[in-house]
Amino acid sequence: MTTAFISHQDCGLHNMGPEHPEAPIRLVAIRKVLEKTGLIQEMNQLESVHVTPEQIQLAHAELHQKRLEMKLPESGIYYADEDTALCPDSLHAASLAAGSGILAVNRVLSGNADNAFCAVRPPGHHAEHNIPMGFCFYNNVAIAALHALQQPGIERVAIFDFDVHHGNGTVDIFKDRPEVLVCSSFQHPFYPERYSQIARDNIVNSPMDAHSDGLVFRNLIEGQWLPAIQAHKPDMIFISAGFDAHEEDPMADIKLKEDDYRWVTQMLVDSARTYSQGRIVSMLEGGYNPVSLAFSVQAHLEVLTGH
Repeated sequence: MTTAFISHQDCGLHNMGPEHPEAPIRLVAIRKVLEKTGLIQEMNQLESVHVTPEQIQLAHAELHQKRLEMKLPESGIYYADEDTALCPDSLHAASLAAGSGILAVNRVLSGNADNAFCAVRPPGHHAEHNIPMGFCFYNNVAIAALHALQQPGIERVAIFDFDVHHGNGTVDIFKDRPEVLVCSSFQHPFYPERYSQIARDNIVNSPMDAHSDGLVFRNLIEGQWLPAIQAHKPDMIFISAGFDAHEEDPMADIKLKEDDYRWVTQMLVDSARTYSQGRIVSMLEGGYNPVSLAFSVQAHLEVLTGH
């Protein structure tokens, strides 16, 4: 399989301070492991492109971008909320992160790649229609999915989010869009406690108790996500690939390992072959231990590349 690996060094310019867990070292660690293993050489490496205002408005309120631009500091850091800070280069990085999803969709739908992984930051799945939050400014995966729905032959898509935090922003954006299936696994009760109880036919929330392990995770996915995929039959699959449910991640209390990420990726690859002509776009979300993040991404990409 041909996998597009999309990233940009300027995603490292977004810096929320020396103590913030969502730090530039995350992408550095991923690249180091992929270079050491040689896996990066087996992928089609592409630089991210900027998202346009019109593409941002596919998922966000018309003034969402302008409100962020008004908060952008000329120096130092401005906190949009208690967790989410802007530095002078933050929206430049966020534009590249969101634009990478557009590029990924275009590469996959044009046949130039079977699937794609976007190693970008800041992440996106907490950004709601009108609110930046949880380290996120633009909802990268939502923008990419809505762009895909504008393309010929794409009538239904599915988004699978295995980050340890609930994908509240993605749920908010798609809660009344039945052509988009959103499945999110997450530790519960836990941040952000928004939309985790919502009742919609196209929303599958899969909460896990703290200290749940890989067996609990796999049973949950098989029992809830597989039937949803089979019923929805998406034309394209998107992944919000958060790796902070790893047992070594400092941000939460779920006990997944690299093999669990390998397993869930294989399940989604098999589903994509059945329903979506193999078309997958995966976008990095969380993962805050640089070592476990990098090796988990390696496992994820080994499956996407057919290893």
